[in-house]
Amino acid sequence: MARRPQYDVDEVLTEAVQIFLEHGYNGAVMDEIIARTGFNRRGFYLEFGSKQSFLYKVLAHYQATVLQQILGNLERNQGLSSITQFFNDYVSLVKGKGCLLVNTVTELGYDDKHVRSIGRHYVDQLEIGFIGCLERAIEHKQVRADINIEATALQLCNYVQGFAVTGIIAGATDELELATEALLGPLAA
Repeated sequence: MARRPQYDVDEVLTEAVQIFLEHGYNGAVMDEIIARTGFNRRGFYLEFGSKQSFLYKVLAHYQATVLQQILGNLERNQGLSSITQFFNDYVSLVKGKGCLLVNTVTELGYDDKHVRSIGRHYVDQLEIGFIGCLERAIEHKQVRADINIEATALQLCNYVQGFAVTGIIAGATDELELATEALLGPLAA
């Protein structure tokens, strides 16, 4: 008779998010992963196969439990207020630690096609969300009608990625809030 696992995979993945945020993929050593997640080595490799497959599951978990909540702001498509709320929530997320997905793409995206694909999909989601919100904002005269929607959406996507990096460097300062105001202010009608 098979034994039931003595762990909750979601809890393990949530703890692993913190480990990878603190150390990155290459800096996260198996001893710490095993110790902090409560796995033994055999159980870890039976469940996940490898550190790399584990990372992919951690990224999927992070997207589903953390990033999807923030992307929900754009999916509500309330125009400029959705974009503003997205950036407010994203700034809160990345302050002091960055974004696990952006950090991982920065660290591994050049060599790891799967990580690069995950990153590309995320940026595409962001861009589509920003385009929808900008179209709604123009309809409701919340932003200038003369903006190039696609170019502005792409600019916002690039700021998201830059905010993740600045979140690490700036720590608890108000730099990201100031940058958000400077970014979104000129769009207003």
